[in-house]
Amino acid sequence: MITLKQVEAVFWVARLGSFDAAADHLNTTQSAISKRIQDLEGRYGQALFDRSGRKALLTPLGEQIARLAEPLLEQRDVLLQTLESPATLQRKLRLGVTELTALTWLPDLVQGIRAQYPRVEILPEVDVSPVLYARLESNSIDLIIVPDIFTDSRFANQPLHAVENAWMCAPGQVGGASAMPLQQLAERTLALQSGQSGMGRAYGQWFRQHGVDVSRAIFCNNLLAQIGLAVSGLATSYLPRHSLQRMIDQGQLTVLDVTPVLPPLPYKAIFRAHEDDPFIGAMVAIARQVCDFRKLIMH
Repeated sequence: MITLKQVEAVFWVARLGSFDAAADHLNTTQSAISKRIQDLEGRYGQALFDRSGRKALLTPLGEQIARLAEPLLEQRDVLLQTLESPATLQRKLRLGVTELTALTWLPDLVQGIRAQYPRVEILPEVDVSPVLYARLESNSIDLIIVPDIFTDSRFANQPLHAVENAWMCAPGQVGGASAMPLQQLAERTLALQSGQSGMGRAYGQWFRQHGVDVSRAIFCNNLLAQIGLAVSGLATSYLPRHSLQRMIDQGQLTVLDVTPVLPPLPYKAIFRAHEDDPFIGAMVAIARQVCDFRKLIMH
């Protein structure tokens, strides 16, 4: 008789591209994955993978089995979560966040998840938004929290809070006046995030819309480095205003009055649209409850 473990092995090898990756995802060994698939092939006398090359490729039958397996495994997960309570549910959450979330409200998110789902294992990944989005596309991550720059019908999303950024520099670098037009600001040495980050993409488009050339800026996708460049007087940068309020109050940073002001940058939780998964829904609900970009965990 065919088993769900055998079907699961075929599906994850197909989805992740290798036996090793499937074994890691399913918390087992490569030999166990191979045996499940070999037993399935042996029972029905048909190959699911073409092993003639260096890489195991799906046969046409294997591709069909992998497609049919997806809704079956989703229904299995929903059934198990319906039967189990949050206190007893054992599951992995592959969670992707950007640096700003990691430095502000990620501890609250982890605490909220563990309070309701104490046996869930959280597997975090911190990276720039496009990398996290690619991981979601490859199904190697379950849920990402990123700036609202992606539109794709394959994925569902829930809005979180927005980040209010402001132009900041060291007090000694303010110059004659803290108020200035954006074109005048662009004459300064700026430390900006590049187009490889979600924030960099969003504000890069905004600069272009206002006809501002920032090609000579210092591009840095590390928030702490941006803060360091601003505090040291080496650059002016856009930084999360409320997160850094203490540094502003202590005189380490000064907020410039630049016109037009930077638009707030909304964040979203993004996950696969077809996934009727109450667990992911619960994770998103916790994220919406605790999302707060106003504090920096190092204060």
